[in-house]
Amino acid sequence: MITKRIIPCLDVRNGRVVKGMNFEGIQDVADPVEMARFYNVEGADELVFYDITASVEERGLFTDILTKVASEIFIPLTVGGGINTLEDFDRVLKCGADKVSVNSGAIRNPGLIEQAAKKYGDQCVVLSMDIKRVDGSFKIFAKGGRENTGIDAMEWVVNGVNSGAGELVVNSIDTDGVKGGFDLELLDEIASRVNVPIIASGGAGKMEDFSELFRHRGIDAGLAASIFHYKEIKIRDLKEYLRSEGIEVRL
Repeated sequence: MITKRIIPCLDVRNGRVVKGMNFEGIQDVADPVEMARFYNVEGADELVFYDITASVEERGLFTDILTKVASEIFIPLTVGGGINTLEDFDRVLKCGADKVSVNSGAIRNPGLIEQAAKKYGDQCVVLSMDIKRVDGSFKIFAKGGRENTGIDAMEWVVNGVNSGAGELVVNSIDTDGVKGGFDLELLDEIASRVNVPIIASGGAGKMEDFSELFRHRGIDAGLAASIFHYKEIKIRDLKEYLRSEGIEVRL
């Protein structure tokens, strides 16, 4: 049985880890290097690092902080934010990332996924999507959830996987930071269409949310931020709970 992964997310702005709700109301949390060190010891399976304003500010990702974070951990590191070209992929990988997450850059240039997959391999290319319900259908949002692209999310998912994305991060704007549970309706829709690993993001508030998530087909990992950052749930405690629920995790 494939073990389910628990992944903390560091949303970084101006060199600091921040967190908001529904992609708004951003508050300062901590130093990213200290948090990376903490999660490496705490038992996280992987770590995600997002430079959340790189795309909006139309600049490159903060590679100096990324290099420090990568040097502190011994678990897989996925990095995103301002990834628009193959050169950006190369720069981030050289800083120590294991996988590169592309979001707005793929919207601007859909061919980027295929180009990166051919050069670095499918396993290196993560398609991250910010999705929100609009008039009863799921739409792709860009620029940190600020801009409705009008793109149908389900078509985008299928095209992304067919182009070579080896993993998906599904960020539900509707449930982000609300702590009312993952967006299972959205996740089920996506899982029914693709056969690559899916990381669910947005909505975790209690341990039961993870056990419910992992009972849904096709979901490989649960990603969360504030509940781990503020130590509302300890990763090791969560994994022991999941193991007791019959869900296979790495302890």
